Amino acid sequence: MSEVLDNLLYSEEHEWAQQGEGRVVRVGITDHAQHLLGDIVFVEFPEVGAAISAGDSVGSIESVKTVSELYSPVSGKVTKINDALEASPELINDQPYGDGWIFELELDAEFAEAVTGLLDAAAYKELVGE
Repeated sequence: MSEVLDNLLYSEEHEWAQQGEGRVVRVGITDHAQHLLGDIVFVEFPEVGAAISAGDSVGSIESVKTVSELYSPVSGKVTKINDALEASPELINDQPYGDGWIFELELDAEFAEAVTGLLDAAAYKELVGE
């Protein structure tokens, strides 16, 4: 059974979004997604400074099984990537909601407006059948 945290919001593509300071949002993939992928060996990040829209493919995650697209759950400008994943992409498997975060962005809109359409924990659990 996958872990789903109540303090995060989720996309149907299995990314999570966590509100930070001001308009900053941290993004990663869910525990469910990392279980499906298996052992992660490489992460292709979005470019810092890139303006992205919710639903855009912004990179990829490669595992021993497959390559999966990484989508942005919200719109904004990429401000930071998790450099630690370059040397240790397995952090996503070990701590998908902690040290395995992938990128941060500054939202184009206020948080409440920007996350319209994302799922709360209960809705995400229903989506993945848990």
